[in-house]
Amino acid sequence: MIGRSQAFRIADALIDKISVYDASVLIEGETGTGKELAARAIHYRGPRAGRSFVPVNCGALPDALIENELFGHRRGAFTDARDDQPGLVELALHGTLFLDEVDALTPKAQVTLLRFLHDQQFRPLGGRREERADVRIIAASNRLLERQVEAGAFRLDLFYRLKLLHVTLPPLRERQEDIALLAEHFVTQSSARYRKPGLPIDPGTLAWFERYAWPGNIRELEHLIQREFLLADGDCIRVAPPPCLVAAVPGASAVLNYREAKSRAIAEFESRFLADLIGHAQGNVSAAARISGTERRYLGRLLKKHRISKARATEL
Repeated sequence: MIGRSQAFRIADALIDKISVYDASVLIEGETGTGKELAARAIHYRGPRAGRSFVPVNCGALPDALIENELFGHRRGAFTDARDDQPGLVELALHGTLFLDEVDALTPKAQVTLLRFLHDQQFRPLGGRREERADVRIIAASNRLLERQVEAGAFRLDLFYRLKLLHVTLPPLRERQEDIALLAEHFVTQSSARYRKPGLPIDPGTLAWFERYAWPGNIRELEHLIQREFLLADGDCIRVAPPPCLVAAVPGASAVLNYREAKSRAIAEFESRFLADLIGHAQGNVSAAARISGTERRYLGRLLKKHRISKARATEL
């Protein structure tokens, strides 16, 4: 969970409060806002942290096999049942069962889940007795379940069972302060994953990032950074703004070009200045800070941003 915006801090504080109570939780938010990450945060910050976290995509549960998927089966329950097979509920015993896209459950699946949530008792297919589970239920939906209830697509009684505690995750367009932070995190993540040296993100690119609406939210940003990082040939990640952003304001193309040119000029000046400075100080960051009248920690961040080391300064 990464962020510093007010919208993020409010949601994160609520997750903290919710995590300590062993009650069902409904997480709502647009596609790509990080609902599974929030569910994992609730689990791993709570009393069940040492137990299993079992995610399941409800949209992928076949209607005819819903009971077998959730509750498993015993040997001999049907022709091919040669061994006992635990269901998702058993796999999550004493832990958390995360029901992603819960709004995709069919009417039959909703009834099955509702019956289980009533007392957490279930009977595996072919089983002779009821068994009792001990799992925390966290559900997530990218559609407002209340509207699904009003449309007759989701059971009201199941909705209330799931929504004992509730979190709404803000879309990325409401977290402008977090965009650069997240983008840099995804660069670091991609660098480690693909074993490629990290690159700074062009300031002009970051500028339009903060104006873009991000309909795909964090997932869209993550995939964009990953792709552009892998394909980048220069000394930074530079991404052209999408046509929809340029066309949104008359004359925006010229404004963006000016801003990008200015950002690049500043970045080039900083890079050359820092290289000369650290070279003059013979690689001593403290001395360089004194010479330039800059606070040492801030200078260190600038050097890291432009990937300038003593060796590179000598080459430049």
